Amino acid sequence: MAKDESTESPSSTAEPKKPVDDLVTTQHSLTIEGRELKYTASTGRIVLRQEVLTDGKFDGHQPKAEVFLTAYTLDDADAADRPVTFAFNGGPGSSSIWLHLGLLGPRRVVSGDAGQLAPPPYGLVDNAETLLRHSDLVFIDPVSTGYSRAVEGEKPGEYHGFTRDLESVGEVIRLWTSRNGRWMSPKFLAGESYGTTRAAGLASHLQQRYGMYLNGVMLISAVLEFGTLDFTPGNDLPYTLFLPSYAAIAHYHGLVPDRSLDEVLADAERFAAGRYPNALAQGNRIPADYRAEVVTRLAALTGLSEDYIDRVNLRIEHMRFFAELLRSRRQVVGRLDGRFVGWDADSGGEKQGNDPSFAAIIGPYTAALNHYVRMELGYQNDLPYEILNFEAAKNWSFKEFEGQQITVAEKLAEAMRANPHLKLHVASGHYDGATPYFATENTLARLQLPAELVANIETKYYAAGHMMYVHDESRLQQSEDLAAFVNSASNR
Repeated sequence: MAKDESTESPSSTAEPKKPVDDLVTTQHSLTIEGRELKYTASTGRIVLRQEVLTDGKFDGHQPKAEVFLTAYTLDDADAADRPVTFAFNGGPGSSSIWLHLGLLGPRRVVSGDAGQLAPPPYGLVDNAETLLRHSDLVFIDPVSTGYSRAVEGEKPGEYHGFTRDLESVGEVIRLWTSRNGRWMSPKFLAGESYGTTRAAGLASHLQQRYGMYLNGVMLISAVLEFGTLDFTPGNDLPYTLFLPSYAAIAHYHGLVPDRSLDEVLADAERFAAGRYPNALAQGNRIPADYRAEVVTRLAALTGLSEDYIDRVNLRIEHMRFFAELLRSRRQVVGRLDGRFVGWDADSGGEKQGNDPSFAAIIGPYTAALNHYVRMELGYQNDLPYEILNFEAAKNWSFKEFEGQQITVAEKLAEAMRANPHLKLHVASGHYDGATPYFATENTLARLQLPAELVANIETKYYAAGHMMYVHDESRLQQSEDLAAFVNSASNR
């Protein structure tokens, strides 16, 4: 019997379509103080390939993932002299949307700030303070964030871990640098939150794998040692390192009156570095009068009641603090930014349920990104743009650190020792309840560096939270600080 060709599905035997780069290039301009800044934007996905060996023989480059990026290059600039900054956020599982549209890029979101949130549909305006004035910019979305995906037949989970994340983002940086002839340009990394973990690891990885030496690394809301943040049984360190941030948040909400913020922070830092850790270390051996003194000091610094501090055995866990601080007002304070307040369904809950500081920014940034990519950058893709991939975050692998603390501090120090010209910029917000500034100071103070290299580190502080740039005054100052850092570290 003859086969009916009309019943055959053409796609039933067709091979999967091979992935290809789909970058879109557009031209733009920005006027800053009467000067026109002309630049080119290139946005889309590039294909990452892996060399394959079969029985010891080279078997080609197998496509593994498609990574979304947006690059901005200044027109009519000398590429060899022009710095380039590779930027990404953290999570893990976050796209680069926050640094892209909040601080560094040529366009920025208008989201409002604590107590003055902008209503939908929000706004998108030119960013006169963009770092593009001083450096070309490449924003990278790691696999499973933004529009980045594993290719058909590959497992995205392979990229949801410390080492594979470094390798894939590092490969994007190598490819972009090579394809755009930028090996002789001053090069920088800018990471936020877990992005600082990634940036510290990449500083070492890029040197060792590709011989790519950087001019500078910008760490925004840093976490280099997870033991400084993890409230786990037997680890008392976070209780002391979060204390100055608790004090700052309490002061902001009027619970530490008649003192300036600087005075409160100095007092909290002294106590957190001396009497407080000493008291915790004594456990149940602590004398009653000493314990009573610590309870009183903690209450005065944090705005919490002495009864509460006594009941939690002097140990104030951060998610409990966010719920307890304004309980009398039936409000919770933000984790990412303690200046923000909101409500949980249950005002008697032990811990904060929803973070009001995250709720305040996710809507404006999501709307702006989806509009901007399609309508201004001309990139079309029907996939959802994954702002935050919670599934990737939940299953993130740190198998490389099994049985030991998760830390990249030594990798960063190693990179700086090998490259003594590598400069480090560290930015912290006083009201950040996710990566507290005193924990960052603790890590920086213990980096294994010779005295000559300690001077390569600069620290900056802002009167805001984790994304300090949502506070306009902080954004303006931070933009100025980053510009100065890039210009200085570029040796220009």
